Amino acid sequence: MFGTFQEKIKNIQKKNNSNLVVGLDLELAKFPESITGKDAFFSFAKQIIDATFDSVVAYKPNIAFFEAMGLAGIEQLHKILAYIPADIPVILDAKRGDIGNTAKMYAKSVFEDYKADSVTLSPYMGADTLEPFLEYRDKYVFALVLTSNPGGNDLQLLKLEDGSFLYEKTCKIVKILDDKYQNCGAVVGATKPEYFSSVASILKNSYFLIPGIGTQGGSVSSVLTNCQIQQRDYCLFNVSRDVLYASRAKDFAQVAKQKAIYYKELINKEKESI
Repeated sequence: MFGTFQEKIKNIQKKNNSNLVVGLDLELAKFPESITGKDAFFSFAKQIIDATFDSVVAYKPNIAFFEAMGLAGIEQLHKILAYIPADIPVILDAKRGDIGNTAKMYAKSVFEDYKADSVTLSPYMGADTLEPFLEYRDKYVFALVLTSNPGGNDLQLLKLEDGSFLYEKTCKIVKILDDKYQNCGAVVGATKPEYFSSVASILKNSYFLIPGIGTQGGSVSSVLTNCQIQQRDYCLFNVSRDVLYASRAKDFAQVAKQKAIYYKELINKEKESI
């Protein structure tokens, strides 16, 4: 009914006038004291979704936080995914990366069981590990290219024999895959804007999932100045903790709403002014 990932993104961008993704990194220890019980994850997420659904273009549940809770966590993840409005894409932050039939089973899990619209993947075992996901043509893949954490530099900024960086080689692989499947983009951290122009110059028609503008201190303007004007709608900025845990009082959902509006408007302001 709602089409491909790209169609859903374009429609919700127009409807909500937003490029904001809210990450659902759920930690019981950070919940308000009023959120308790066996369905605490769902109860908390439900109120966050109710407060922010008109400010976002996607939700990004991080599967690790649910897997850490065992079967009960996975059950609540399914409830949360079912609760998210159908016109809002879900990016499952799973960072899978494996070969052959294992990759096929991961893809089946992500897209058929969880019914996510998109997924984050680690590309460092090669292009063939991404293809089982890309074969779901109505879905979308975000390959880890240049991550926001400091340790990402250990590999991503390695110099190759031709003088380029490893992340640039990864970009070129993503470009080849996107040319073939038309549904492959990149995770690029806002904390490393000085490298964003090279990513954008290679991946001219791909979506970018951009973490790092909240708690990690990345700059929206620095990212947007390093890509072409026509690419700015492809920049999807993720904020997790700074929306979810802006308050631990009973008003947490209202404060989360205000934070989501703040980031939505900040991104729009920067898009218009640069």
